[in-house]
Amino acid sequence: MSQNFAQYPSLKDKIVYVTGGATGIGAEIVKAYAAQGARVGFVDINKGPAKGLIARLDGGHVFAPCDLRKIDSLRAAFATLREKLGPADILVNNAARDDRHDWRDVTPEYWDERMQTNLRHMFFAIQTVAPDMIDAGGGAIVNIGSNSWWETGAGFPAYATAKSAVHGLTRTMARELGPHHIRVNTVVPGWIMTKRQKELWVTPEALAKQLDRQCLPVEIDPVYVARMVLFLSSDDAAMCTAGNYMVEAGSI
Repeated sequence: MSQNFAQYPSLKDKIVYVTGGATGIGAEIVKAYAAQGARVGFVDINKGPAKGLIARLDGGHVFAPCDLRKIDSLRAAFATLREKLGPADILVNNAARDDRHDWRDVTPEYWDERMQTNLRHMFFAIQTVAPDMIDAGGGAIVNIGSNSWWETGAGFPAYATAKSAVHGLTRTMARELGPHHIRVNTVVPGWIMTKRQKELWVTPEALAKQLDRQCLPVEIDPVYVARMVLFLSSDDAAMCTAGNYMVEAGSI
């Protein structure tokens, strides 16, 4: 399909923090903001791909290594971004891992680690950047959810539970922060054809089943998730908050 994407003047020179920005959907989000003229800081545990992405971008963007399972590491990484770029105008809570697991094998320790990986850091990222947004008179936060639980997907109950909770986090924080003109939304991707998905989970049979389920029978590229994120953080979405915005080709 041909692509003729929008340019958002309101995103130029904005300071954007992205979690999990080194690969996959996160990397597409980082590149999309950079192409809008924003200044992007991103955190990730994968230093090699992150440094490679920074090298491919124009100057003015920053990577800070971070293990988001450790909140002190998150806060320190965000402090680095703030020192080098300034306070965030936009936060994208993207980081997650949809590792497969059998419900019979889940231990309390594994469950807690999945919540740390896929949910807990989102709240503390918001808590960290919101005071600066309040001082600035507004901001935009986009949390990345998943349609896996909407589709009653099997094979990752801890992941699906964490992702379902993203919607609750979005709605309650939209209410908390709305009086300060801070908007909070969720983008809900379907099965996005990242390199990781193709290497680990995509088989001809699984893909055919997924495409049959979708209203649009085409593979979903990560770029389309990034485009929705851009819109929701732009002035064009000024009256959008507390919502779920689906990018799943009509598969629910």
